[in-house]
This record gives sequence, C-alpha cells and structure tokens, in this order.
Amino acid sequence: MNTPPKTHIVIPARLKSTRLPNKPLALIHGKAMILWVIDRAQAVQRAGVADDVWVATDDNTIADLCRQYGAQVVLTNPNHPSGTDRLGEVAQQLGWHADDIVINMQGDEPLVPVTLIEQVSMLLRAQPECVMATLAEPIGALDEFLRPSVVKVVMSPNQHALYFSRAPIPHQRTADPTAPVSLPSNALRHLGLYAYRVSLLQVFGGWAQGVLEQIESLEQLRILEHGGKIAIDIARVALPAGVDTPADLERLNRMDLAQFLG
Repeated sequence: MNTPPKTHIVIPARLKSTRLPNKPLALIHGKAMILWVIDRAQAVQRAGVADDVWVATDDNTIADLCRQYGAQVVLTNPNHPSGTDRLGEVAQQLGWHADDIVINMQGDEPLVPVTLIEQVSMLLRAQPECVMATLAEPIGALDEFLRPSVVKVVMSPNQHALYFSRAPIPHQRTADPTAPVSLPSNALRHLGLYAYRVSLLQVFGGWAQGVLEQIESLEQLRILEHGGKIAIDIARVALPAGVDTPADLERLNRMDLAQFLG
C-alpha cells in the first residue's frame, strides 16, 4: 500500500541581510520575527494543510531560539547559492520521499495568509505534471509594471508559467512604435511563495545555471530552462508586504497586535 505524499513547511532563516542586519531576530511587538513566522506556519499545520514545520538555518543563535520555542530545526550549509538549494539539503537530511511537497515560507513574511499557503499547496497537488507551484497578483500601476525590482510573469490558460522577467512583460504592441509603454490588462506580479516536489529539489542543485537565469537573476528560470513545468495561479487574497528594511520593521510594529495573532 502506497503512503500518501506528505506536505512539509520549511522556513529558511539567515542572519545575513544587507538592508536589515539580524533580520530573523528583529523584534515585532517584543517578539522575534522568526517566531511570528513559526506561529503562522503552525497555524497552517493545525488547519491540516501541512504535516510538519521546520526552520532551516545556518546560525546557532537562530537554531537555539527556535528550539527553545518548541520548533523543529535543521542546521544547513551556509554556502548554498540559492534558497532552493538549501531546501534540497533539508529534504536530503530528513529523508523525505520524492513525491512529498515542500512549501517554502519566507522568514521575513510574518503576515502571510494561511489561505495562500493552502492555495499553493493544492495547486501543485492538482497538477501532477508540474514540479513547482507559485502565485501571482495583478499589477495595477504602470510604474510598478516598469520597475525591474518587480518580477513579472506570463501564464498560459492551463495555469502554467511561461516566463518570469524583470522587464515589462507582456508588451502591449501598438501601431505607433513611438507610443509610450502602456499597462496590459493581464500584467502580473510574481509572489515569492513556492511549493516544490522533493523530486525537483533532489536534482535542482545539480543543474547548471542557464543563460536566462543569469541574465534575469531569477532562479525559477533554471526550472523552465531545464524543461520543468511550473504551476501558477492568481492569489485569492493579497500577500502583505514582508520585511526588508528598518522602515518595514517600524511599519509592522505600528500595526495592531491582533493582526499577528489571527
């Protein structure tokens, strides 16, 4: 009798951050940010969306804090070139089955809605031909569409990602080549929320970076360049902004505590 695939949540947490040093330990309402993320992940587990929750870190200070909080921790190599490589090490250390699903919960997004975690997990389960799933949201402003820091994505009618880019795609072609760039109705911003099959994580680290990944500096393009399919859907609810700067941290500390307890 085959055992059904399990779903694991992994929270990568590293101290190295150029814009906000010691970010996982930054205090939000007197509590380290990584602990708020653990709370949210455990709420996902209690909702039946995931089987277990793990923190992946290369720092003993983070590891000790999370263990004292009651979380499960995996110590990983500090020299991984990408977050996906780090997840691959976690799956290998813990002996997860190739058919299992791994949800990557960012350690700097303490307000990620449980609805989105469930959505990305179910999306991957519904598309067995895909090795990864992710989400996007409509872009409503031209300046956001043109900004290279905003990753755009185009998708097919069958919910497969066709391409990710920092460039404004798709391009709205007009009869006048000198006309300014306009905002297409199907412009989408990629959200950094991922679910992977362990089978992908087992091979990803062995794949060479492709030309497109190097040009765009987007590791998800490595999957497309090696022929993998990525499932994608429009997020059912908005993903609140994460924490990248001291100003972001101040913004979260001004928010009502109840928003972190929901």
